[in-house]
Amino acid sequence: MAEAIKLASKGLYSSHPNPRVGCVIVKQNRMVSSGWHEYAGGPHAETNALIEREGETGGDVYITLEPCSHHGRTPPCVDALIEHKPDRVIVAMQDPNPLVAGNGVQKLKDANIEVIVGILENEARQLNCGFVKRFDRKKPFVRMKMATSLDGRTALKNGYSQWISGESSRRDVQFLRARSSAILTSAATVIADDPQLDVRISKEDLGQTCEVRQPVRVVIDSRLILTGKEKIFKQGDPVWIYTVSDELPKHRKILAAGADVIVIDSSPEGRVDLGLLLKDLATREINEVHTECGQTLAGALLEQKLVDELVIYMAPVLLGSQARGAFDIGELTEMNSRISCKIQQLRQTGDDLRLTLIPEYS
Repeated sequence: MAEAIKLASKGLYSSHPNPRVGCVIVKQNRMVSSGWHEYAGGPHAETNALIEREGETGGDVYITLEPCSHHGRTPPCVDALIEHKPDRVIVAMQDPNPLVAGNGVQKLKDANIEVIVGILENEARQLNCGFVKRFDRKKPFVRMKMATSLDGRTALKNGYSQWISGESSRRDVQFLRARSSAILTSAATVIADDPQLDVRISKEDLGQTCEVRQPVRVVIDSRLILTGKEKIFKQGDPVWIYTVSDELPKHRKILAAGADVIVIDSSPEGRVDLGLLLKDLATREINEVHTECGQTLAGALLEQKLVDELVIYMAPVLLGSQARGAFDIGELTEMNSRISCKIQQLRQTGDDLRLTLIPEYS
C-alpha cells in the first residue's frame, strides 16, 4: 500500500478535480503491475495497472481509494476489477463521493471477492485532503502561504515587499501553486502587486507527462474596483471574480477582460462572505485553495476558522515595527484569544525557514 500511495502522489499536480490514486497488483509476494491516475478523463489507476497484466488474473490488488462504481468521465473501475478476478482487494480508504461511498466495495463483495479497507488510511486521506473535505464538509481545503521576516513582517510600511523570501522559497511556492485547484487573493493585493499568480515551472519539474495545469485564479473584489487591465487577466486562463456588487457596468468591464463575475451574498460588513465563497468553490469542483494575499484577507480567513494549513517562509531579515504584519486579527487583550498552531513540518529552503503549521481553533 505504501508503494501504491507513492504512485498516487505522481498525480499530485495533474489529477484535479479527480483524486490522486495509485494501484499495485501483487502475486506470489511479487509486484506484477502498477498504475496511477494522471489527469481527469484519462485512465484510472486500476485500469493502468490491469493493462500492464495483459489479461492475466488473480493476485492481490492494493488501491489507495475505493474503486469507482459509476459512469463518470470513464467506465466504472470496479467492473474491470471483478473481471480480473483478484484473490483480494485491499483499499486504503472509502471514497467520500456519494456516487461511490461504499458501493464499489459492496460490488466486489457481491462478486465473492475478499475486501480489506483501512490500510494506511491516514496517508491516503492526507494525499487527497481537498477531495475528502469537499465531500465531507462541502468546502475545499485552504492552504495559506505567507513570506515573512523574522519579526513577522510581510512588507515595508510603503507596501514594498519584493523580495522578502529567497529564490529557493519562491521556487518552492510554484509547487504549492501547481498542486492547488485555485489560487485565492483579494482585489487589494492585485492592485498593489499586480501579480500573475500562475505556475511557472515545467511538466518535467513536476514529474508528469501531461501539460502543466494552471489553477483557477479567484479574486475577492466586493465592490468591483478592478479595471480588467491587470496582469491576472492577461494569461488566458480562467479567472473568477467574486463580488457583492450588482452594478452591470462594472460587470461588463470584467467580463470584457475574459473573467467570470460571480455575485455572492455579503457578510454583515458588506463584503463577500468567505464561508459562502468556499462553499461555492466546492460546488465548482475546487479541492484545494492556495491563498496569496495581504494581512486583511489572511486575518479574516483565520478569524473565521477557514484556514486548514499555513505555510510560512521566514527569511533571516528584520523589517522593524513600522513594516506591515502578516495577519490582521485585531487587538487581542487576553492570551486565550490567540490562535495557536501545531508545527507539522520545519525545514530549510535556501536561507529561509519553511514552517508548515496546522491552526488549532478553539
